[in-house]
Amino acid sequence: MPSLHPSAAADNELTDNRHRPPVRTEYRTTDAPLIVTPTFLTRADNTPRAERTMDPGSTKGRHGEGIENPDAEPAEIALEANPNLAYEHWDEYWRKVHGPKFAYEEPGTDNEPVLRYDQVHRFAGGPSSYFRPPYKAMITADKKLVSDPYAQVPAYQRPRFDGFAYIAYAAEADIQKVLKQPQYDKRIIADEQTAFRLVTREIAREYILLPSPQHRDPLSLVKIHYRRPELSREEFQQRLLGPHAALVLAQPATHTYVRRYAQLHNIGSTQQPDPEGNPIDAVSVLCFASVNDVEDYLATDDYQAIEADEATFIDLARSEFWTGLNYSVINRLLPELATRR
Repeated sequence: MPSLHPSAAADNELTDNRHRPPVRTEYRTTDAPLIVTPTFLTRADNTPRAERTMDPGSTKGRHGEGIENPDAEPAEIALEANPNLAYEHWDEYWRKVHGPKFAYEEPGTDNEPVLRYDQVHRFAGGPSSYFRPPYKAMITADKKLVSDPYAQVPAYQRPRFDGFAYIAYAAEADIQKVLKQPQYDKRIIADEQTAFRLVTREIAREYILLPSPQHRDPLSLVKIHYRRPELSREEFQQRLLGPHAALVLAQPATHTYVRRYAQLHNIGSTQQPDPEGNPIDAVSVLCFASVNDVEDYLATDDYQAIEADEATFIDLARSEFWTGLNYSVINRLLPELATRR
């Protein structure tokens, strides 16, 4: 009988599964804070520049040039010219093409300093700060379902970003050690400019508050935090990691639904300017086993207490949250441990 083990793939040297369990057999672990590049991004598509900003040279055309106004030249977009397929094609490309490219060790390169690389793909059907649970039936004053749904379709509010790459290192120096290699400095950047219209470049210190036993959690609630103006970034991050984290962990609902809880505190950037990444003060990532678990958690009284506390030090008007699908591309950290503080 043929083996069903993933390592049976004939061209396994080109795939990313050899960089994570179960194919990889050697791992490391630590309880020290890791350094993470929580790279938020938007996809290459025909959105007008007035609606979504663009990085210079991004959204490559079919001849390798950056398209200045993709809404005026949608047929020239290299990734996908058909706007009806743009989201699907981008979502597939990021996971199935870009992920293996990043993990591939080109001759003369070394990606061992990358301890973990997850892709978190935002999906519209999950809870977000723009359309949050509990979801209610649309009814008339006499409690009957509306007869004219075609006239009452809710407007779609798109979050600022389409996903983020969650890349962890042991030390800040390891970031440049990896990214300054020709594979990443030239060829991976060229791939990013083909698939993405904007990529943030912040550097964060990671604090794992609830470690994941397997780090194979399928869903993440991603919360992007901006501080209230009266607080410094240091004051905000101390409040988030101290009293607020204690409040989150004190809620019974957290331990019923949440499988992993981490905070990423912004400490810098891999390049300047970084106008979209620099203002982000921190990111909270809460992982779940199912979409229903995310929805049920957000609908609890426990979560209302968490959100009430957030309102006292987080600028909720600027902040956002959304749900994403997790894809593990590289994982050299097993088991995951709570961060020593």
